[in-house]
Amino acid sequence: MRFRTAIRFTAGLLVVQLFCALAAYSRVSAQGAQTVWDGIYTAEQAKRGEPLYSQGCMRCHGQDLMGGEMAPALSDGQFKSNWDGVPVGELFERIRVSMPADNPGGLSRQQYADILAYVFFKGGFPAGTTELATRTEMLQVIMFKATKP
Repeated sequence: MRFRTAIRFTAGLLVVQLFCALAAYSRVSAQGAQTVWDGIYTAEQAKRGEPLYSQGCMRCHGQDLMGGEMAPALSDGQFKSNWDGVPVGELFERIRVSMPADNPGGLSRQQYADILAYVFFKGGFPAGTTELATRTEMLQVIMFKATKP
């Protein structure tokens, strides 16, 4: 008898947790997902990213982030179009596991986040009051939007 009561209680808790999770998801969906236009990095973080970009990215992607012979631009319309509608976490991971070309994954997560903040700054996305996260799962809820909503 106690076993059945425990199962019913556990099942009830699971239903309540599922309901709460769905309600929270609905609230976020109704409000709209956070985007790169919501100030997802700080100006200080972008400043830290500039010398890192100069040291490890500029030789391929160019001083003005407009690309080179073998590397794509990081701030033009094509770049923005390619990433439009994609979570920032996917862009972060792409950079983190494949860049720089001669040492993929050779930087810390913080350094990659700082470089990405610099890319966002140069791309015209506004700075905010909270630094860009260094954990991919936290960046998955932020959408890259080519144009301001």
